[in-house]
Amino acid sequence: MFRKIWQKNLIALARSERIKQFMQSSRATSFLRGKYVAGENEAAGVQRALLLLQNEVIRSSLFYMGEYVDTLDLVTENVESKITIATALQNEGLDIHVSVDPTQIGHHIDPELVADHAYRIASTIKTAIGNKKVGVNCLMFDMEDASLNDPTIAIHNRLQDEDFPVALTLQAYLHRTENDLEEQIARGSQIRLVKGAFAAGADLAFQSTAEIKNNSRKLITMMLSKTAKETGFYPIIATHDSRLHDFAIAQARLNDWEPGSYEFEMLLGVREDIASDLVKKGECVRLYVPFGRNWWPHAARRIGENPANASLLIRSLTN
Repeated sequence: MFRKIWQKNLIALARSERIKQFMQSSRATSFLRGKYVAGENEAAGVQRALLLLQNEVIRSSLFYMGEYVDTLDLVTENVESKITIATALQNEGLDIHVSVDPTQIGHHIDPELVADHAYRIASTIKTAIGNKKVGVNCLMFDMEDASLNDPTIAIHNRLQDEDFPVALTLQAYLHRTENDLEEQIARGSQIRLVKGAFAAGADLAFQSTAEIKNNSRKLITMMLSKTAKETGFYPIIATHDSRLHDFAIAQARLNDWEPGSYEFEMLLGVREDIASDLVKKGECVRLYVPFGRNWWPHAARRIGENPANASLLIRSLTN
């Protein structure tokens, strides 16, 4: 109960314009920004990606933080940033791996905008990839609340069918994900499996942590099955739970998946010791690396994921 109250309050803080302005303008809160965010612009995002690869052999998925988008100007800014970061990653020889929320590129203003903007970004990434064979290069569609499941899957499938380099995020907390995953395995897709950070009722979602963990294991088993391997499917297990990491590795070995034919993904600033341990075991690891001026909503959600993170918020406000 306390965890839910904590999460609800932090989400409210994330969406407060007044709190955002205070947090983003205070010197004291630079600690939080440095922990969870690469920096304010594309150059900072690329620099962090370079350091992660050079120092720890960890790859990155770059995400420009333009959230709660309600104007066309913000949509345009988000689209241009995705295009800029793809080119910058190409110039540095890094994976051209860019994440996008459909609402960032216009869904709440006009759903018809999303397709055109997604095509522009995906076309840039496809051109930037060229004949590049190293790493995993794609436009990764993040998954938002349950109302956006169908349109997000639809635009992913449309671009995939037209041979654009795209990938899709699915959420373990939703009942429907088993069927969605089965369809994507048959398509030979690249799928990032996450827990899911949005609220949904019992008709749509599992409600307890135990239920979500059980469904995660079921979905990981599907992702690392012999059938999935035969279709050319690429599994991305996005979790900080080391028990799920161990479970995934055991499934991979059971079905002859070699390290590098699947990967783990985690968030920048969250349990990076676990990421380092996976690399030492020979596993492929990627961090979700956000950047941008509007960093507070992202940081607030990270703090809200665990009441134990309250100390981070207190530290930032009392330094």
